[in-house]
Amino acid sequence: MKGYIFDYGGTLDTGGCHWGKMIWHAYRQNGIPVTWQQFRDAYVHGERTLGTVPIVRKDFTFRQTLEAKVRLQLEYLSLPLSFLPSLISCLYSDVLCHTAHSREVLGRLPEPKVLVSNFYGNMTVVLREFGLDGLFCHVVESAEVGVRKPDPRIFTLGIGALGLRPQEVTVVGDSVSKDIIPARQAGCRTVWLRGEQWTDEPVDECAADRIITDLSELLTT
Repeated sequence: MKGYIFDYGGTLDTGGCHWGKMIWHAYRQNGIPVTWQQFRDAYVHGERTLGTVPIVRKDFTFRQTLEAKVRLQLEYLSLPLSFLPSLISCLYSDVLCHTAHSREVLGRLPEPKVLVSNFYGNMTVVLREFGLDGLFCHVVESAEVGVRKPDPRIFTLGIGALGLRPQEVTVVGDSVSKDIIPARQAGCRTVWLRGEQWTDEPVDECAADRIITDLSELLTT
């Protein structure tokens, strides 16, 4: 193994927890009156909207991106936007902790690293926001290259950026369907960062070459 490809969302910023569950926990912590099914519908609506409407600008920070995401949910749920500041404060505090931990681990990995992410075109700004910008030799962002996970071609672009053979590259991500399976199809080795999933449906753990629950485990063989 000579190089790494890392996912961003759900991997470097939440420690393996699906973003839907991260936000759901924040709703619960803030006593927002909504059921799981209502929230789930609102989350899906928000993600689909962000995927089709250019709400997130290239200069948006992660905090601004998160605000846009949660605002769409609250509007869908017909809930007052007065809930927004407390939700964002709670979520952003968690992200700061997770990205600090990710930054420390990534800084100790000597191998070259590429980021491959489904994102909105502002990944460079987000990486700079959390001090992660100097840790990757290249960033492959779906909004910029026109290919999205789970299409394995986006991982092939990452492999090319590393200048390595697929079998020399290890892909680390939190999603079996969007990271692990397509990365294997691209010929890479895979590490699944297993955290809280979006659904309770069974996951094929055999799809990953290795399973970890904390990024620091990458520092051990």
